[in-house]
Amino acid sequence: MTYPPNVRTAPVPAPTHAPAPSAPPPAPPPAPRGAWAEGRERVRAAATTEPGRLQIIGALLALLVVVFGAVTAFGVSDRYSAADDVVERSQPLSAVAAKIYGSLASADTAASSGFLAGAQEPASVQKVYRDDIDTASELLVEAATSTDSSSDSGHQIATINEKLPRYTGLVERARANNRQGLPLGGAYLRYANQLMTKEILPAAEKLYASETAELERDQDDARVWPFVALAVGVVALGVLAWAQHRNYRRTNRVFNHGLLAATAAATVMLLWLAVGHTVARVELDNANAEGQASLKVLNDARISSLKARASENLTLVARGAVLTEKKGDEPQQDQYEVDHQTNMKSLRDALANAKELADDDAGLLPVDNAREATTEWQKRHKSANDTDKAGEYESAVKKVIGDKNSTGESFNLVDDALEKAIGHEQREFTDSARSGRGALNGLVIGAFVLGLLGAVGAILGINRRLSEYR
Repeated sequence: MTYPPNVRTAPVPAPTHAPAPSAPPPAPPPAPRGAWAEGRERVRAAATTEPGRLQIIGALLALLVVVFGAVTAFGVSDRYSAADDVVERSQPLSAVAAKIYGSLASADTAASSGFLAGAQEPASVQKVYRDDIDTASELLVEAATSTDSSSDSGHQIATINEKLPRYTGLVERARANNRQGLPLGGAYLRYANQLMTKEILPAAEKLYASETAELERDQDDARVWPFVALAVGVVALGVLAWAQHRNYRRTNRVFNHGLLAATAAATVMLLWLAVGHTVARVELDNANAEGQASLKVLNDARISSLKARASENLTLVARGAVLTEKKGDEPQQDQYEVDHQTNMKSLRDALANAKELADDDAGLLPVDNAREATTEWQKRHKSANDTDKAGEYESAVKKVIGDKNSTGESFNLVDDALEKAIGHEQREFTDSARSGRGALNGLVIGAFVLGLLGAVGAILGINRRLSEYR
């Protein structure tokens, strides 16, 4: 039996070289790029070739012309809408507000004139009073239908509608007492006049001021220059000119029919915009300067004349019962006589301004007639006032409400002349405002059409060049 030798086995030496490194992990896939990044890469790649550059130029030209047409159309649409509001809404409402004030003040004047006539009030005076109240009521309904009830104008209309029945009730009580010969009738008439002058007419005046301010805002909106559209138009024409010059340098061809058509469309649109808006501004400025400014002054004159006439009548109705406030050692005066003189001064000043604003004989003649009648009115009023102070009350009343050579006759001449002047200025305003609106008519649709035609022309012109590379 044999045994293995009793010897130790030598250890196996370690390898003298390092083990081979393992393979690196695979690189992660590239992150996906967005559509915007890919688009930029494509544009950058296309810009390295002439066909690609032409495609970019064509797209830019078409976009510029379309944007020019759209900006022009939307901008002109806003201005046309404002001009249309001037003609159809804000100016008519301003005129209605002025007529409301005039009708109410005229009714108050007629009421005091009828009271002075005594128990047998003339039927003609009663008719004037009823017609004025009916006219004011109808105009209030018309104004309310075109006005937001929550606006300032709506609040003023509500105030007038609320207080007008109280006024007419006081007038009827004054008439009833006057027919019975009771002095209480004069007190009721004074209360009615105070309600009219302190509450109703101020509300009507605020209504007129509010509607006139709205008219001025619409006029300003319609006259604003379309700077953005004009700037885009100039840029579009500049780029079109550059593209045609570039085409000429590369091909020696003077004209590219497509680009020429696009340039013509953009030029027509820019000229139409500039000329049309200039004409619109001029006409709207004329409407404001020659129409609305005169209308405001003439309406102020008529308001002052109506107030002066009502105060003149009430001077005789009150017979010194209403005095001015006590101020130191100054003697108190008849309040209605003071009011009359104040309103007559306002009337003279307004007529002087109206004379300066009148731009033709048709507008100047009635103003001159009103001034002459006002001068005569003052003379007759002084005569009636002196007669009343002399204790001749009945004679003074005849000088105020009589048919011939009375202050009432002078007042009627003033009122008739002012009505003619207001009618003339109203027509001038309407004609100018309509001309201003008409200058913008058709430009909205024209801008869209010309913008599309210009874009098509630009694309066709560039495609003509691209066809040379195929």
